[in-house]
Amino acid sequence: MDPSRGHVITSDELVPEPREYVLRNGAPDTIAGWKALVDGLLTDQACAFHRNLEISSRYAWIYKLLPDCFKWAGMAAFASHHVRYALFPFRLDTDRTGYVDIPRSLGRRRLLLLGDVNTIRETNNAIFDDIFWVHLAYGTAEDDAIGRLRALLAGEPHYGAVLAGFEAIDTGHRVLEDATASEQARRAALELIWKGNVELLEHEQRALVQPNLDLLSCAFARLFSIGSALTFEVRGAKEETMYFTSFYLYSLTRGMPQALRGRMWPRITRFDDRWRWIETSIVPRFRRFDADARLVDSSLRRIFDEARDYAGNPCVLPQRPS
Repeated sequence: MDPSRGHVITSDELVPEPREYVLRNGAPDTIAGWKALVDGLLTDQACAFHRNLEISSRYAWIYKLLPDCFKWAGMAAFASHHVRYALFPFRLDTDRTGYVDIPRSLGRRRLLLLGDVNTIRETNNAIFDDIFWVHLAYGTAEDDAIGRLRALLAGEPHYGAVLAGFEAIDTGHRVLEDATASEQARRAALELIWKGNVELLEHEQRALVQPNLDLLSCAFARLFSIGSALTFEVRGAKEETMYFTSFYLYSLTRGMPQALRGRMWPRITRFDDRWRWIETSIVPRFRRFDADARLVDSSLRRIFDEARDYAGNPCVLPQRPS
């Protein structure tokens, strides 16, 4: 058992640097092995809120390893951090210690749409399980990182888009590491890296998010559409306005012509509506945000700090014996 298991893993200081973590535990040679290794970065306890905070901070942890390449992980850190708002109804069904027993909650509180809330929780967990390990495997390879992924993902239809995305990321990464590359080549390489990351994002949305959103009730889907927004945890009126994006605000302004052509009210549970918002609003804003290292550092620190602060809440279960 990893010595960190049973304690909420909150910040980049509480676990080794990614390469050290893999070196200490050994690099697996199967997808199942990598997923098991990644599972060691999370606690055994199943509290919905702390698991969400752990996942968010792990995304931030791996993004910091290769910020020039791991754009998807950066976006995922903030998206996962925002999911905690959707989990709030679970707070209304805690026991006297503050712990959320999810199966018990699902059986008792149907009026709170907890089945839908749990679907969002499961989706966030599934995305982490599906894609995070690929970043860890690539980012910790001593050489031929893309070769490691090819050996793991070749012949896996589910991971076809992920491998294609990392092929593009790797090509751009090698150009950025070449000190002799021209400025024009470096700009083209950065565009290729972004293209690869958007491929990862589309895989996430098609393969993992959409099947789960199709399960949501109409009532929750409407509420989820209204509440879907992202700010990248920036502070200050000017910055918040610059980086804020809301699905409904976008849909009722820039997205309205497309919605009217389809004669359907925009809903975030509809892939085309959601992807239009992601591709033309979220990604451009994150690209601008990502270019400001000072802003990125302060926002990531908020994710780490909130996870650390919540670690003291009573819904963290006692450490299990090894």
